[in-house]
Parts: sequence; structure tokens; C-alpha cells
Amino acid sequence: MARKRARKVRKASRPARRRASGPKPIPTGFRTITPYLSVIGASSAIDFYEKAFGAKELRRDTTPEGKIMNATLRIGDSLIMLSDNLMGTPMPQESSVTIHLYSRNVDKLWNQAVTAGAKVTMPLDNQFWGERYGQLVDPFGHKWSLSTQVKMSAVERNAKMEAAMKAFSQAEQPQQQSGQPAQPQV
Repeated sequence: MARKRARKVRKASRPARRRASGPKPIPTGFRTITPYLSVIGASSAIDFYEKAFGAKELRRDTTPEGKIMNATLRIGDSLIMLSDNLMGTPMPQESSVTIHLYSRNVDKLWNQAVTAGAKVTMPLDNQFWGERYGQLVDPFGHKWSLSTQVKMSAVERNAKMEAAMKAFSQAEQPQQQSGQPAQPQV
């Protein structure tokens, strides 16, 4: 008798299941956040992402002139969307956003991306935080970081951290014309 009552209490305390009265708020396969890139030459970008990162094209919607209005790609277990720059959005000369990509075989993926035309901005190397990590810029101006977790000894981690902190402390601060450090913009 107590078990039946306990079961009923648990059922009553569960949130009510959403009744299917319309489309799901998030489409199947997507997560809450999905990168969406605007590029000049979206078709070429898709070809690049296929060669560089093993992307699989899932969808492509085009204008009558053949421009891509919307495309969806799968890279690993994640989705990314992109389109041609149809609205004249300013294109990145240097993007402030980095798309981070984890890989089981980061060295292979890195070489694939560089061979496909990505430019190295930070060489792939074991980092003090325990990942093999590097940064690239694709031919369309978007930054990518590639990474995998690695096993590192405490000695190696400490040596990497010491070298990184030394490099950070020696980095020059942006200078204004007056020679004073630039103030952050608010």
C-alpha cells in the first residue's frame, strides 16, 4: 500500500509532459546554440569544411540565382549553419569569434584543415591546461580552434604553464598615439 502511494506521489510531482500541439521549439539534432556563419562563397565554404573538417552537408536552400540562403552541416556530432552574405553583413577580416572543435584525432584533423587551406595562427601543441590545442583561420575569415584532451605529467604541465605565463607577461600592450596603454572600450 505504501509503495502504491509513493508511486502516485512521484508521478504527481513530475512535471507534466508537453503535449504535441505544434512544432518542437528546437529541431531534432540541434542544440540550444548553433554557430551560423555568413560567408562570401558559401558553396566554396561548404567544400572547404568537408575537406578540412569532414563536414557532411545535411541541407541546402538556394535562391533562384544559386546563392545559398541556408545550409546545415554536421561536423562530428554537432551542427553548423551558413549562408552566402545576402544581406551585406560586414564580413570578418579577423573574426572575434572562435569555433572550437574537439576531435579524437586532432593531429589528423589539423593536417587535413591545413592541407585544405586553413592558415595556422597558433601551432598545434600540448597546452598547460591538458589539451593538445591550436588555432586556424579558414579561407573565409572565421577562426577555429582544434583540440583533444591529453595525458600530461605534472612536470610537463608546469613547464608549459611557466612558458605561457612568461609569454603573456612579455606581450606588448596596445598603445594609443600618446604612447599610453589603450583603455578598454565600454
